[in-house]
Amino acid sequence: MSQPGVPPAPGRTPAWRYAIGMFGTSIPINMIKGSMILFYVDILGLDVRAYGVVMVVYAVIDALDNPVLGHLSDRTRTRFGRRRPWLLVGAPMLAACMIAFFSAPSSLEGAGLLIWFAVFAILCEAFDSMLNANYGALLPELYPRERDRAVANGLRQGFQLVALVISLAVTPVLTTQVFGTEDSTEGFRTTAVIYGVVALAVIVFMALGARENPRYSTREQPMLLRSVWSIVRNRLFWTVGLTGACYGIAMALVLAGIQLYVRYSLGLPVGNALYLQGVVILVTAAGLVAWTRVVARRGALWAWRVAFMVLAAGFAALFFAGDLVTAIAAGVVVGAGWSGMLATNDLIVARVLDADAARHGEHREGLFLSAFGFFGRLNGVVTGLALTSLGVFFGYNSGDDPGGDPGLAFRVYLCVYPFVLTAIGAVAAQFVSVPVQTPPEADVPEEPPPVGPAGEPTAGRPR
Repeated sequence: MSQPGVPPAPGRTPAWRYAIGMFGTSIPINMIKGSMILFYVDILGLDVRAYGVVMVVYAVIDALDNPVLGHLSDRTRTRFGRRRPWLLVGAPMLAACMIAFFSAPSSLEGAGLLIWFAVFAILCEAFDSMLNANYGALLPELYPRERDRAVANGLRQGFQLVALVISLAVTPVLTTQVFGTEDSTEGFRTTAVIYGVVALAVIVFMALGARENPRYSTREQPMLLRSVWSIVRNRLFWTVGLTGACYGIAMALVLAGIQLYVRYSLGLPVGNALYLQGVVILVTAAGLVAWTRVVARRGALWAWRVAFMVLAAGFAALFFAGDLVTAIAAGVVVGAGWSGMLATNDLIVARVLDADAARHGEHREGLFLSAFGFFGRLNGVVTGLALTSLGVFFGYNSGDDPGGDPGLAFRVYLCVYPFVLTAIGAVAAQFVSVPVQTPPEADVPEEPPPVGPAGEPTAGRPR
């Protein structure tokens, strides 16, 4: 039964249908981040200093538009829900911009190449933010109980890893061997078209099947400035956000530099990145089951802290790898730590969202996740500065001007910088505290117990 004036709760969205959306949202942005340096700097010859400037500018723009996109989603009121319209609009726009990003004419150089790169990099990041703010906001809404949420999160991380195998490990083979060559751009354009079509189909399928809770849309629309002020005064926002950023930035560096690490540091063709990335991702996928059990036994916070330490140890080992075999061995440790972060990080953030909703009586998942995305946007700044530093310290400016020791340059980029970041995160995580239990759903009325002929409640199963 439902109370008068309260919209009925929707049927439950199957966890697999929600989770598969992660596959669609992951493929485009991971191809972009994983191949942008190789495509623009090493092949097309864009100077790393210009690349660094664009990364800083686009990170600033994205940090500003992210909360606005999340807030607009929270305020959206349509018969299709709050999140689905944004997903259905953002998916084709991201696919189109990704294809354009990898379709830069080979005749472009100098300012023309820089403008093309800047425009489509910023557009891709903006539409990716639109998709992820709305997709992420659906997790606590569709699955308010933590046990259901953990299942859905585990499934979506599994789909993300499948997408990573394709967009990271398989992409170098497709772009440099199947559809193109080591020094051409044709393979990137063809691969981008295929990935764009697949991502669009998957996101639309997921969005059409998501059954949003209409009760969330009956509340008063939150005000932007008041909501932002409330969030920035939340201690958990800063402690969890900054600590999680250490992990996010470290993985962004790896994502951006792995192909050039293979080319310069290991001295192998870029296509060999398939084996290194493939093993890391397979270990990560297998580890999700083990980490889920650890979370059940010791809690998400304890597992989160341990995962940080394992990830830092993996980057330290990767620095000393001298060939593909030893790099893969170190990659196993990286994969184990990464798996732990995937299994726990979103659960830590979800606890913060639950506590905010319980305290303020407003469901601001879109704005809150976009605000957390501010820390994610630091990825672009740090990635750009880190790449620029290779020119300063090692003389690597582009594929046309790689300097005297590009192998050491990308060993530092891929191993030393991520190690420092994850080591800082491991220490900071020891001081982070989040609510131990998910607060009850105060806004969802319970079903009244069944009554007998005399009006007395009858026995029923405990809820």
